[in-house]
Amino acid sequence: MKFDLIVVGSGPGGYVAAIRAAQLGMKTAIVEREHLGGICLNWGCIPTKALLRSAEVYGLFRRAKEFGLSAENVAFDPKAVVQRSREVSQRLNRGVAGLLTKNKVAVIWGEATLIAPGRIKVSDKFGKPRQPQPTPPARTLGAGEYSADHIIVATGARPRTLPGLEPDGESVWTYFEAMVPERIPASLLIVGSGAIGVEFASFYRAMGAKVTVVEMLDQILPAEDAEIAAAARRQFEAQGMTILTGAKVGAVRTAGDLLVATVERGERSEEISAEKIIVAVGVRGNIESLGLERLGVGIERGCIATDALGRTNVAGLYAIGDVAGPPMLAHKAELEGVVCVEAIAGLKAHSVAREKIPGCTYSQPQIASVGLTEAKARAAGHDLRIGRFPFAANGKAIALGEDHGMIKTIFDAKSGKLLGAHMVGADVTELIQGLVIAMGLETTEEELMATVFPHPTLSEAMHESVLAAYGRAIHI
Repeated sequence: MKFDLIVVGSGPGGYVAAIRAAQLGMKTAIVEREHLGGICLNWGCIPTKALLRSAEVYGLFRRAKEFGLSAENVAFDPKAVVQRSREVSQRLNRGVAGLLTKNKVAVIWGEATLIAPGRIKVSDKFGKPRQPQPTPPARTLGAGEYSADHIIVATGARPRTLPGLEPDGESVWTYFEAMVPERIPASLLIVGSGAIGVEFASFYRAMGAKVTVVEMLDQILPAEDAEIAAAARRQFEAQGMTILTGAKVGAVRTAGDLLVATVERGERSEEISAEKIIVAVGVRGNIESLGLERLGVGIERGCIATDALGRTNVAGLYAIGDVAGPPMLAHKAELEGVVCVEAIAGLKAHSVAREKIPGCTYSQPQIASVGLTEAKARAAGHDLRIGRFPFAANGKAIALGEDHGMIKTIFDAKSGKLLGAHMVGADVTELIQGLVIAMGLETTEEELMATVFPHPTLSEAMHESVLAAYGRAIHI
C-alpha cells in the first residue's frame, strides 16, 4: 500500500506530524506498536502530572489549618491515586485516536523496520502493552509491507540504565514501575536528579516516603541555572528529602526486605538502605531494530543525525523528537514534527531554535527555564544585567501560601537582549511561556518594562525581575 507519508511512532512528535501532513492533503499513515500517544501521554508527561496533582492536593489538605480550615484524618488510597492517573492517560489516548480519525490518518499496528528507501515492513511481533489501551476508532491496518515518498522516524526514547542497577520491576524501578505502585514504599533511593528523578522524589516525599536523591554531579537539576537549582534544593531539603551530590551508587545488596546501596562521595562511602530504588538517569533514543544500518543512516551520540528540518542523510527519510536528540521534550518533538512536514510540503518552514525551547519540571516547587543560564551566558562572552525577584515580595504568592520561589532574568548589558529566564516556585511552568514569547519576538528590556502585568498575579514577579536587572524594581 502506498502513502505520501508514513510516520513511525505515535508519540507527541509522531501524531502531530501525521495530523499536520493530513491537513496539508497528504495521504498519511502512522505506525504504532503499543499505544497511541507514545510514552509521554501513556507513561510520562501526562500520568506523572496527574500523580503530582494528587500529591499537591494531599499536601494542601494537610496544610488546611494555615488557611483557616479544618481537615481531619486526611489520608490517601494509593490504588485510587494510580487509577486516576491511568484514567487521565486513557482519556487522552482516546483523544489522539479521535484526532487521527478526524484527519483520516490510517493507523498501522505493529513494529516497523526500514527495508529500503521509502519502504517499511510492519511485523505484528511487538512488546506487550504494559496496560490495555483503548482500541482506536481510526482506520486500522496490520502487518505487511508499505511504501511512501517520505518516512518520518519518531520512535522516541526509553529509560537509560546503569551497570549494576538494571531494573527488575520489583526492587529496582524505572519510571514505568514508579508510576503504578501498589503501595507507597516507606523509603526510596532515587538515582539521578534531573526532571524525572526530582518529580518522583517530590511525589513520593509528599506521600510520606523517606526519600534520598543521589546525583553524580555537584548540582541537582544539572541543566538548570545554578542559583535556581540551589533554591529548589533548599526547598526539597526543607520538606525532608536527603540530597547527596557529587556522589554515585556503587554496589547494591539485599538485606531482608531492603536494598542496601553503597554511595561513594570522593574518598568517602556510606551505606543507604531503602525499600526501592528508582533509576532516573535520563533516556536513550529507540534506534535499534529499525533497519537504520541497512540504509546507512547517520547516527550521532546514540540518536539519528538530522538537520534543522529533520532530514537525515538518506533522501526521503526524516527523524524528529527524542530519537533525533536533545532536548528530549514533548513540545520540542511536536514543533519538529510540524517543521519537518511543512518542509516536505514545500512550505517555508522555520528551523527549530533549540535555545528557545523551554524546560519544565513539575515538582513541588516547580522549575522552569528558557535560554542561557548565567554561567553559559558569561562563558559566551556576554556582559550581563541580571534581575532577581523573590516570591516573598509578591502579593499573590503570599495569598496562595506559596511565597518560596524566585524569578531570574538575564540580559545582554549592551543590547538589552533577553538571554535567559529561570524560575522556581508555584506555577512557574505556566509563567515561563510569557518570556519564551518575549525571546521569540526579540523583545527588549525597555519593551518588557513598559508592559502592563495584571495585579495581583504571580506574573508580576516576572515584571519586577526585569525591572530589577536595571535597578528599577519597585517592591524590593
